[in-house]
Amino acid sequence: MMKFFMPTKVCSGKGCIVEHAAQLKTLGNKALIITGKKSAKANGSLHDVQAALDSLQIAYCVFDRINSNPSLATARDGARAAKEFGAEFVIGIGGGSAMDAAKAIAVLAFNELDDKTLFSGPYANPVLPIVAVPTTAGTGSEVTQYSILTDDRLETKSSIASEAIFPRIAFLDASYTEKLPVPVTINTAVDALSHAVEGYLSVKATEVSNILAAESMAIIGKCLPLLDKGPLGFAVREQLLYASMLAGMVIAHTGTTALHSMGYSLTYFKDIDHGRANGLLMHEYLEFIACHHADAVEKITGLLGMKNLSELKVCLDRLLKEKETISKQEAQRFSAKALQAKNLLNTIRKPAREDLEKIIAKSFAV
Repeated sequence: MMKFFMPTKVCSGKGCIVEHAAQLKTLGNKALIITGKKSAKANGSLHDVQAALDSLQIAYCVFDRINSNPSLATARDGARAAKEFGAEFVIGIGGGSAMDAAKAIAVLAFNELDDKTLFSGPYANPVLPIVAVPTTAGTGSEVTQYSILTDDRLETKSSIASEAIFPRIAFLDASYTEKLPVPVTINTAVDALSHAVEGYLSVKATEVSNILAAESMAIIGKCLPLLDKGPLGFAVREQLLYASMLAGMVIAHTGTTALHSMGYSLTYFKDIDHGRANGLLMHEYLEFIACHHADAVEKITGLLGMKNLSELKVCLDRLLKEKETISKQEAQRFSAKALQAKNLLNTIRKPAREDLEKIIAKSFAV
């Protein structure tokens, strides 16, 4: 049995927000824009969204307090802003942090929930409609039903998973990614790669999700050698954004796997960027999978245009450069945390705690 559901209307191309502004009018007359302090202003995305709203006489308020890895407290502050303004829909502008925060704010605006119920559901009241404007090419959050928030209670990142938070509309304009620093471009591209790879290796994978994952990996494989070679042209930026969206569609159906489970602790405890964390672990993770599913891993390296996992390791090592240092005790702690993550169950080869510790330790030469 197979189920495929992707309710987000995607508009793409340079200037797509202004060109398709009328789509916003279907969602309401008052919008809360959710973004960070600087990037949306610098890359022009905030200006374009405001211009589109002004042209439609839609009132708006800007909540620009989103930082990397947004917390539950930030989401609750945003929900209060939405209620006070009387927002009828929300617009998340930015990377995964802004879009994920927008989703949580959309839930909390009219639902009084404790932390546990926020992550588990159900929600008694409607969720505000969500518009997503990605300004990085990595998370794919514009086409998923997930919101990842920092959960200090559990000392990790926790996820909301509900079809109610699929964005209604996503505007994909790669021009907003043109000024990204090289490390951000690399980390987000590796994040998209991890989504496609993990979706391909998920117990929930289907023929449809594998087609999308394969296309995403093939595109990313062509782009990887270019990421640290100087300024990327618009065409490459557009391909990365497209591949990220495809990978988002993949994990919307397959979920992520043990790779993400392990990466969460690296981000929470070591402040390692999410995509970078996945990339640092990816080679050893795939070696672990290959012991039982060699054909699947061989297909992945082939789709990336590489001969084997060793070639992938060389590529990732070059892009990610010097690794952070972790101790043996940290490897033990992080593996124990990973074992508690829900997405671990999606992995086609189920790891024990010892397996997770070995992957982390070998990745960092502990």
